[in-house]
Amino acid sequence: MKILRIIGVPEHFNFPFRLLEQEQPFAERGVRIAWTDESRGSGQMNLALRNDEADLALLLTESFLKDFEAGNPSRMIGFHVATPLIWGIHLRADSEVDTLADLGEKRLLVSRMGSGSHLMGLVLAKREGWSPEELSFGIIGNMEGAKAAMDAGDEGIFLWEKYTTAPMVSNGTMKRIGEVPSPWPCFVMVASEKALGEFGSLLMEVRDRVYALSEQLMKDPENAAILSDRYGLEQGELEKWLRQTRWCTAPSVSRKELEDAMATMTELGILKQPLGLELFLADGSLAIEA
Repeated sequence: MKILRIIGVPEHFNFPFRLLEQEQPFAERGVRIAWTDESRGSGQMNLALRNDEADLALLLTESFLKDFEAGNPSRMIGFHVATPLIWGIHLRADSEVDTLADLGEKRLLVSRMGSGSHLMGLVLAKREGWSPEELSFGIIGNMEGAKAAMDAGDEGIFLWEKYTTAPMVSNGTMKRIGEVPSPWPCFVMVASEKALGEFGSLLMEVRDRVYALSEQLMKDPENAAILSDRYGLEQGELEKWLRQTRWCTAPSVSRKELEDAMATMTELGILKQPLGLELFLADGSLAIEA
């Protein structure tokens, strides 16, 4: 039995992949799906692909493209979430700062350099007119690391998906002082070069099965209750999230959407220059629309 190792953050975005693991649709063909939670985010998952610790990863778009430019030989086989990610801007609960305008030091708590929490800090800085020289960074690993830093009095701001942090905001662990959406579709499916050689077209079958599961889930009237029970989030919050979120359900990408995203990333300094789509898209696996 071959093992297809899939890695992603332990958050509600990735529930279709947990359904895939439960279903095991390729077991009769000798392939077992094995899911691993990675709470440290996209930067760590890029490293896992590079180090042959995972075959398929669910990565933030900006983090994958930056790491691909830096030499990650993996390839995108499709989008996973086709809508932007809404990042909450958080501070320790007892901070005297209540708005971004009140912020003194522009310090960001990030899971690791090159992660979404780092790169979206650059998006926020551009929006707010902060210069790169004003920014400093504290490496905290994951959401629990941010909590520990805040408990120790760290005044840095922490960017993380707003519905995932909602329980910590509700219970007074941290406070949210704003939001910043990603200016591009937020999650991509990325396969390592080794996995593309080893599993071939089966990876595309895995992707397409996830697309079918995602479509079923979006149509399920009980979807908010299902996700609430699984992830311990308030059902009302998940209903809001589902209204503004669309999982990808077809193996196609928009050339304009990707090129516009890379142009923005280049302007922000995330990429050195826009990349040719043929460089990072897996050969023959995706329809490229205008």
